[in-house]
Amino acid sequence: MVPGMSLATFTLVHVAISLIAIASGIIVVIGMLGGQKLPAFTAIFLLFTILTSATGFLFPVTQLLPSHVIGIISLVLLALACIALYGQKLAGAWRWIYVVTALLSLYLNVFVLVVQTFLKTPALSAIAPGNPPTGPVFAAVQGTVLVVFAALIFAAWRRFRPQAAVA
Repeated sequence: MVPGMSLATFTLVHVAISLIAIASGIIVVIGMLGGQKLPAFTAIFLLFTILTSATGFLFPVTQLLPSHVIGIISLVLLALACIALYGQKLAGAWRWIYVVTALLSLYLNVFVLVVQTFLKTPALSAIAPGNPPTGPVFAAVQGTVLVVFAALIFAAWRRFRPQAAVA
């Protein structure tokens, strides 16, 4: 139990934070594809994605889980994204470092969303049983998510040049 709230309440807070991170991240991706920074949405995306990863470590567990590894990787990516954006102002190679690290952290959040959706939705659990889910349907969905994100990262890497964008 997390101090001050039940596990159920904490889980709802964690899920809400995650959904805000994903929704704002999608808006940030759209902005990147149009060459726009969208500072407010970007700040919300980075903050809530950091909070998503950080709060994931507060669940009561007795061992290191795959979710913890994803959280650690995400926090490293987010640290680099914040350094690139706020510290280095996207100068030179820091532009593509920001694009790749920010969108990889969004991908990891969506990856976990797909896993949790299969775990928590009875109809999906029936066609992809296990924890983590397994089977061809789950693999196809995660494969599709991976391909979509690979394409988005490549497109954003090519298009996101806010220094050259006309205000």
